[in-house]
Amino acid sequence: MRILAHASSPGTFDSGDRPVVAILTVDDEAQSFRGNRANFADLIQTGSELGVVTYVVTVSQLKLKSDRVQGYTYRPEDGAWIQEWFPRPSVIYNRIPLREDERQPIVRKKLAAISRHPGIQMFNRRFFNKWSLFRWLYNNPATRRYVPDTRKLTTLFVLSRLLKRHRLLYLKPVRGKAGVGIMTVRLQPEKALPYRLQIQEEKGSRTYRLASLQRLWEKVVDYAESTGEPYIAQQGISLASVDDRPFDLRALTQKNQSGKWELTGIGARVAGNASITTHVPRGGYIDDPDKLLTAIFGKEKAVEVLDRVRETILLLAKQIERASGSRLGEMSMDLGVDRSGNVWFLEANSKPMKFDERDIRKESLHRIFQYSYYLHRRTKKPSGR
Repeated sequence: MRILAHASSPGTFDSGDRPVVAILTVDDEAQSFRGNRANFADLIQTGSELGVVTYVVTVSQLKLKSDRVQGYTYRPEDGAWIQEWFPRPSVIYNRIPLREDERQPIVRKKLAAISRHPGIQMFNRRFFNKWSLFRWLYNNPATRRYVPDTRKLTTLFVLSRLLKRHRLLYLKPVRGKAGVGIMTVRLQPEKALPYRLQIQEEKGSRTYRLASLQRLWEKVVDYAESTGEPYIAQQGISLASVDDRPFDLRALTQKNQSGKWELTGIGARVAGNASITTHVPRGGYIDDPDKLLTAIFGKEKAVEVLDRVRETILLLAKQIERASGSRLGEMSMDLGVDRSGNVWFLEANSKPMKFDERDIRKESLHRIFQYSYYLHRRTKKPSGR
């Protein structure tokens, strides 16, 4: 059983005043537009069932001064994407798929123009930056306790100081995706080569055993420079494990029809053999969080831990949105539970991937439209959020 938070039925919406929802992406020379087409098709189908005009539009197609825009809809009978004219959207769901797309000047200019438009409400304007996330949470006393010890990885001194406090570190690219580029450093002073470095690459991982801190630093710098990304260094958490495989909890939280954060559902991701991360494509697998936690802590404590996880997710989501200064409608979140039952924040994503759990997936689609109704009925805030 996955943990699913039930919301009001989408059928209770007032049918007299419906939003027009556009899924925003960018052009693609090879296939018209970029993004997860299966996800877009599911959104269009859900919108159709709810009587909401829903379509995909690219940054170049979206003409903010026009009452009509060209966009794409999905024809399920033959699996075709077709171009049609649609009303200008009242709500924009930003699903631009890549950070490099979002950083293009033309895209940034259009996103800024959308934010100023009095008749359009947009949510999830930008990707998160890992360093910003941890800083936002650390700076609030209410959320600080959930944040692992985290520093910008700028010098050998930073790495050395963290290793004196923590025998396991995670080194993460600040704009990483799907675990690629994550490194772990484990200090094993009893061994002849005491520094163990593991690097998660596109396909598999590489492990090095090094004799000195200086040699470790050189190897870390070489790899980080090859990615072109700045890195953070973070305290490694000894996660609760099943069959010697650590697992974390993958949660989806979304805004509801009242514009309030609500938990859509929680699943568990168990790490693959020798994998740094719990990503399913890297050999991990999906499991039931209640079952895993009960096996480790017993039924009574597992209930307490899950209740704490639920409360923590909503607390963190509110702080992330507040600190970001940007309107958010959803985020996925990875949390760890250590061997003592403490809850730790590991990651958040403002462009969540599809959840494989069917009940969570179905509810997540409805929530997008519940929140779209809420936004449609709001007047534009002067702050441009």
